[in-house]
Amino acid sequence: MLLGLNHLTLAVSNLELSFNFYVNVLGFSPKALWRQGAYLVLGELWLCLSLDDARQGQTRQDYTHYAFSVAPENFAALAVRLREYGISEWKDNGSEGESLYFTDPDQHALEIHCGNLASRLAACREKPYQDMVFF
Repeated sequence: MLLGLNHLTLAVSNLELSFNFYVNVLGFSPKALWRQGAYLVLGELWLCLSLDDARQGQTRQDYTHYAFSVAPENFAALAVRLREYGISEWKDNGSEGESLYFTDPDQHALEIHCGNLASRLAACREKPYQDMVFF
């Protein structure tokens, strides 16, 4: 039986650039770094960056993305920091809670979001998505 998310591995084309982005821009804590990868943590999340030649030239093509929580009082400052870094925004927010959708140096789709599942469900109960059913 599954217990939860163990770790997330992202294939990267430039380890130094990605390491800098996740540590110095997003605030992950580095735990290990080697020629082909790095282990980072953010709260309970264990993130592995894995150098992979197959990642060269890949672009986003779907809605798959990874969202990170941010406190409402820190959202604006982090959004400014990301924009100053030069991130590319890939979607406008149309749902509950403040969100900024952006890509990392390898075009992995990321999001910073204020809110949680409880606040999202409460908003959906007020204005449900088409054919939405609650359990």
